[in-house]
Amino acid sequence: MHDILTVTLNPTVDLSTSVAHVVPGDKLRCAPPVTDPGGGGINVSRAIRLLGGESLALVALGGHNGDKLRALLEHEGIRLIPLVAPGETRMSLAVTDSTTGEQFRFVLPGPIWNEAGLKATLAAVTTAVPEAGYVVVSGSLPRGLPEDFTERVCAKIGARGARVIADTSGPALTRLAEARDAVPYVLRMDGLEAEELAGRALPDRKDSVDFASELVTRGVASVVVIARGAEGNVLAAEGLRLHVAAAKVPVRSLVGAGDSFVGAFVLALARGAELARALQWGAAAASAAVMTDATALCTREDTEALLDRCPVTEL
Repeated sequence: MHDILTVTLNPTVDLSTSVAHVVPGDKLRCAPPVTDPGGGGINVSRAIRLLGGESLALVALGGHNGDKLRALLEHEGIRLIPLVAPGETRMSLAVTDSTTGEQFRFVLPGPIWNEAGLKATLAAVTTAVPEAGYVVVSGSLPRGLPEDFTERVCAKIGARGARVIADTSGPALTRLAEARDAVPYVLRMDGLEAEELAGRALPDRKDSVDFASELVTRGVASVVVIARGAEGNVLAAEGLRLHVAAAKVPVRSLVGAGDSFVGAFVLALARGAELARALQWGAAAASAAVMTDATALCTREDTEALLDRCPVTEL
């Protein structure tokens, strides 16, 4: 099995709770909160662990919240490479309205980074990168870091033979879609992000896979994955156009579905699976994640049970 390194520079301490009704003005009496570690790369490492795999998580931590986050990760058995963040680790809050089932998510800002933090981070990634392994850059970038951060990671680790899996958003995603030289092996995005990049609607799976294939042809990444919510995901690579269906399951919370997908997908690749099989594992894990409450991720039992209910077809 190839090694996996995840990178999370803008992590969170996630609080989740529920209340009978979310209404303005009133003092809302909430259920006892659940505290979880959060952030894209962190959740990918957690999903990998839940699925029986191992990874190494490079995480920026700062202040009392950073200490709390570190304790939560160590309690879950996540192997850490801690970086010193330039300020207090951020927090987020998810509140579920028990009557309607609607979930309200509030994300506080994290610290602002500078050039020194960028250099330290790139040095840490270069030192920790697994030779011929996988590096997952997932989640939002902290304020102050350049939009081409993922490109710089790709450039730094290229000589080690490692492959980058990028799952980012906003200006950083736009920048990656314009890159030609230092590019990730896999670029993943959701349907709305794909439409924003394409500058047009992508109403069905063929439209999405056409756009994914266009990105591959342009050299943006070797593999492009676009999530289509309850429809599943499409994947494009050279000579390959696939769709995987999401399993039909009761939905409790959408939080963590994307990170569970990436965790299962990269774990399957690291174990030697072909892209089609890795795509199927990703879809099963995402389907398993929506069955869990609040910020919980997939479970191994549910993921394995749902695998055959996520068929892969060619497009």
